[in-house]
Amino acid sequence: MLLAGQSNNHTWWDPIRSDFQGHQTITLDWRGTGESDKPDEVYSTVGFADDVVAVLDDLELDNAYVYGTSMGGRVAQWLAINHPERVKALVLGCTSPGAAHGYERSQEIRKALADPARTDRVLLELMYTPGWLADNPGPYYVLGDQSMPSYTKRRHLVASNKHDAWDGLPSITAPTLILHGSDDIFSPAANAQLLADRIPGARAELIDGARHAYFHEFRSVASPAVLSFLAAQHRA
Repeated sequence: MLLAGQSNNHTWWDPIRSDFQGHQTITLDWRGTGESDKPDEVYSTVGFADDVVAVLDDLELDNAYVYGTSMGGRVAQWLAINHPERVKALVLGCTSPGAAHGYERSQEIRKALADPARTDRVLLELMYTPGWLADNPGPYYVLGDQSMPSYTKRRHLVASNKHDAWDGLPSITAPTLILHGSDDIFSPAANAQLLADRIPGARAELIDGARHAYFHEFRSVASPAVLSFLAAQHRA
């Protein structure tokens, strides 16, 4: 089960989904994105986790390996906390336990992202290294679902900002791997060890030189790390 970032749909995973050949991969359009319903109501990472369970139920799957990045990692935390029987193993990427206890991006970054004329460029520079951007003109899959109504974008932002799984993290029983780019300042890299210290038995790995979209630019490192972890859980 592949869980995308805030205000993104299932296409977030398109560039690397083929890396997981040998596994049946499932992803979804978050509520408010893609082909999912777009109700104008309160969204939360807890509610998004319940939506993931509904997808598993619809597919008649008892459980899954769960890999969530960015806001998807926040949702994955609640999935493992509130629905432990549905999570065979957990991979949390470029995420945090929430603002109350985690490391947050700077006010300078927040201001830059709030400027509509600069948002996409700022996001790209937070996601990828300059060299990679120079060699890869797009298309990009991590800039948000452009078809989202403005009210659902606001709902997603509030849901992610209000995430706070701190008290529940010690109850996670799923084997857990945490991945993060060492140069990520969008969701600061210090969150990786913070989560690992909070989740029993979890292990954190930093991918040297990577920014927020480590899973794409550094797929040659990240995807094998995930596959090796999952293979070890399968053998256990």
